[in-house]
Amino acid sequence: MIEHGETGLPRRKKIRVLVVDDSRTMRQIIRACLEKDPQLEVIAEASGASEARDAINAYSPDVMTLDVEMPKMNGLEFLKRVMRHRPMPVIMVSSMTQKGSKAAIAALANGAVECVEKPCAVGSSGSFAKLPALIKVAAVARTGQIRGPISQAAKQHTAGHSGDGRYVFIGGSTGAVEAIERILLSFPPTCPPTLITQHMPKEFLASFAARLNPRVEPMVKLAQDGESLESGKVLIAPGGDTHLAISGKGAPRVSLVEAPERNGHRPSVDILFESAASLGSKAVGAILTGMGNDGAAGLLKMKAAGSRTVAQSEDSCVVFGMPRVAGEYGAVEHWCDIDAMASYLLHSCWEKTGRS
Repeated sequence: MIEHGETGLPRRKKIRVLVVDDSRTMRQIIRACLEKDPQLEVIAEASGASEARDAINAYSPDVMTLDVEMPKMNGLEFLKRVMRHRPMPVIMVSSMTQKGSKAAIAALANGAVECVEKPCAVGSSGSFAKLPALIKVAAVARTGQIRGPISQAAKQHTAGHSGDGRYVFIGGSTGAVEAIERILLSFPPTCPPTLITQHMPKEFLASFAARLNPRVEPMVKLAQDGESLESGKVLIAPGGDTHLAISGKGAPRVSLVEAPERNGHRPSVDILFESAASLGSKAVGAILTGMGNDGAAGLLKMKAAGSRTVAQSEDSCVVFGMPRVAGEYGAVEHWCDIDAMASYLLHSCWEKTGRS
């Protein structure tokens, strides 16, 4: 019998990685970072889309790291072609510029598993500390799921309703950029007040909110400390030095909490969900695709307080980590495919009498 490791891959098999970046120095930094891990092997490098295409055909890598900003064909356009013709796990590598962050978010919405920021200084690999772990997660992630556009029938089904005094809280990580976008595409302009914690650097979170706002009917923005929770408004954790939470029961407001990382993350889903538990049956919590266990304990507190709780189904998750742990904790009341998630959340808010 072949023994399997935590990633689900056989321990004897190395994960074969293709590194794509127009900078030779950056390729060397990424290679050096990955090859410190005995489970990883860089089998090829490419300086652009053409070389990368040839390397994919020649070596069939398990995972590809892909630079966002490249000459001739940028990483986003190449990613779209890869996902159409040869779907595979891709981790985007982005500069922290506005242009780079915007493209990185678009890449995550188009099927990339994760995005990491480039080191601030040449010769530094500090920003890549989590890259080997991300490669291992990507190697077993569900990629290449082609989802059609949200149907008009689905949008009409959820139109014209408000939250009936209830609030929605959503937490996600790896793979959740696309999941959150699909949920919000089915939200009406009068959706319940909604707060979202997504694991990402603050620059990416700003670009995430900026991408969503013109695409969906509710207003989407980064949360501000002391801000009111209102129907038709979706607030995203700004990250950086703070976690997103709420305070006050009668008329809850945003509370941006300066605190250390929780479960390795800032912003942390657990902190959002724990604060939401104070609302009891007025809250609905959803945990989406992602690695690790962040959010599971908080979702259990919400359920114990009388909140409705839901988790993304295994088949529709890119990484069935956070929902799986939440299920093991007994925190999940209902499981939902991602394209049924918006309907479940909204109908949970429209119920006239607590739990059904």
